[in-house]
Amino acid sequence: MTNLSGKTALVTGSVQGIGLAIAEALAGAGARIAVHGLAGDSQIDEVCTHLREKGAPQAEFFHGDLRNPDQVDELMQAVAAWGRADILVNNAGIQKTAALKDVGRDTWDAILAVNLTAAFHTMQAAMPLMAERGYGRVINIASVHGLVASREKAPYVAAKHGLVGLSKVAALEYADAGSKQAGGVTVNCICPGWTETAIIEPQVAARAKAHGGDRDAGIADLLAEKQPSRRTSDPSEIGALALWLCSPVAHNVTGVSIPVDGGWTAQ
Repeated sequence: MTNLSGKTALVTGSVQGIGLAIAEALAGAGARIAVHGLAGDSQIDEVCTHLREKGAPQAEFFHGDLRNPDQVDELMQAVAAWGRADILVNNAGIQKTAALKDVGRDTWDAILAVNLTAAFHTMQAAMPLMAERGYGRVINIASVHGLVASREKAPYVAAKHGLVGLSKVAALEYADAGSKQAGGVTVNCICPGWTETAIIEPQVAARAKAHGGDRDAGIADLLAEKQPSRRTSDPSEIGALALWLCSPVAHNVTGVSIPVDGGWTAQ
């Protein structure tokens, strides 16, 4: 089993969904967790307590609006002072569906800022420190839309494709950092297909409405269109993959984008 005792992990967007599931997996392996996301005080306290119960020796919340580069810098400085991020998971993301002709500038700017530009800034701050220690893991949650496109998702698809490209460049630049024994510094993307998270709820609701309000029928309709397995993924499955990528045995797995999509991108 992967032992992350003594390691610190920053997981953006970790108060719910895939981010929380990844934080849970890393906490279970003994990592300290820097929690981040949009949440009120009670939810923050609940999540930090929950992660400590899962095995994290410490779990603390760090603020930072990812649309604002200055706040991203402040977030990274605060985490560095707390313990420096050995593991960086860029998970936070936003999405809004609209036809290309209808996408507003504010929507484009916000989606690119959160899903792509923020990852550039967090990686730029964290990776030199990882190289100094000879161990580091960057895991970018890129979505299946980092590999293929869908209608009415121009900003999201552009951002996720950009995240895949950014990850490849960073993987190359840090490929020789560290050693097999230390674990090296790697950068990879996980590309989930349909996963049971809040971000897909608007699409599920729209499909369910077309089926008389039947949510299960709406989900089945979504999956039949793109995901051959016709099964959604659970966030915990993404967490398990992220944990494996943090293991020293994954020292030569870098610059890759791993689909968890039930065959979507195999078509």
